[in-house]
Amino acid sequence: MANLTFFDIVPLAVWLLASIVSLYFSIGNARIWTSISTGFFLIFVNQAYLVAPWVNTPRLAALHSIVGTVAVMVLTHGFQEYYVFSRTLEATGRKSVIFIMTAAVILASAGFLVANPTPSPAVLRHIRLIENSNWVFLSLINLDMIRKILIQVKGTDIARGFIAFSFVFVSIFIWRGSELYLQVYGWDTQWLSALATHGAQMSSADLARIAFSLEVHRVAELTSSISVAATFLYLFKLLR
Repeated sequence: MANLTFFDIVPLAVWLLASIVSLYFSIGNARIWTSISTGFFLIFVNQAYLVAPWVNTPRLAALHSIVGTVAVMVLTHGFQEYYVFSRTLEATGRKSVIFIMTAAVILASAGFLVANPTPSPAVLRHIRLIENSNWVFLSLINLDMIRKILIQVKGTDIARGFIAFSFVFVSIFIWRGSELYLQVYGWDTQWLSALATHGAQMSSADLARIAFSLEVHRVAELTSSISVAATFLYLFKLLR
């Protein structure tokens, strides 16, 4: 287990609270919320590797990143479903289908990892980069989808919940985007360690950029977790 800091433990605890509230909220409300709630629950599962005893197990580390990618895809599907619902007031299908399909994708991904060679540090970095890329670009798509939903539900109490969701995705965009920025420039922890090993020198400007991006990353994760928990607590109170 890695040495944990305040910016590791607190967001993880809040993600746990958010995941419990979101799943409980989903159970007690219409199917239309199921994908959204499941996606936010998977964020906690994705982040839980920080305190997991298997944090240094390559295949499981890779699976956590895959779970993170599945999370944003399920979330995006959920907001697309809600947009259709806001226009037609029709919601079809069963909640169990969403749970089964999500579990099937994760299990298939686990099977893929088992069937292939143990991921190297470079492969794990690529998988994490793909995960962050999906989060960054799909967060923008979800923000646009929320904008369209707000046009349909303006003037209603539920509109406040979607305004809160827009803040959630702005925070997530900054959180994941700052890490993606570091990865693209080779300034993430893994590659910085490799540079140090080879005695590479970095300019003071680059060091300042790295320090600033890391700080933005930590703060944005914390605000993301808090905003998700607060949004679902508000929706739970509104729709119970």
